[in-house]
Amino acid sequence: MKFDDAQAIYIQIADYITDQIVLGKWPENERIPSVRELAAELKVNVNTAMRSYGYLQDQEIIENKRGIGYFTASNAVASLKLLKRQRFAERDLPKVFKEAQLLGYSVEDLTGQYQLFLENNK
Repeated sequence: MKFDDAQAIYIQIADYITDQIVLGKWPENERIPSVRELAAELKVNVNTAMRSYGYLQDQEIIENKRGIGYFTASNAVASLKLLKRQRFAERDLPKVFKEAQLLGYSVEDLTGQYQLFLENNK
């Protein structure tokens, strides 16, 4: 995984984990990699991976079952989709809209580009 200096590494790891959950690679109520496994996979310090797990546990996205490991929460996908949609609408869409406005894109132009993107990324 390549990390971006603009954001804390533990947050980037948490985003990676949430992507795995939303994509169905780590299903709800299923065990996820241990902190040590994830740290080794991503080549980060175990403490950094642990901080990511703690962050997601605080948000009730994952849960720790003592002696067994970490599991995705039963409502993780729905919660994550809602959180990600809100964050996208608040953080990313305004940037896209501003740039589109500066470049003279119309709503129809954006719709066409989005449709083309969907067709090319099935």
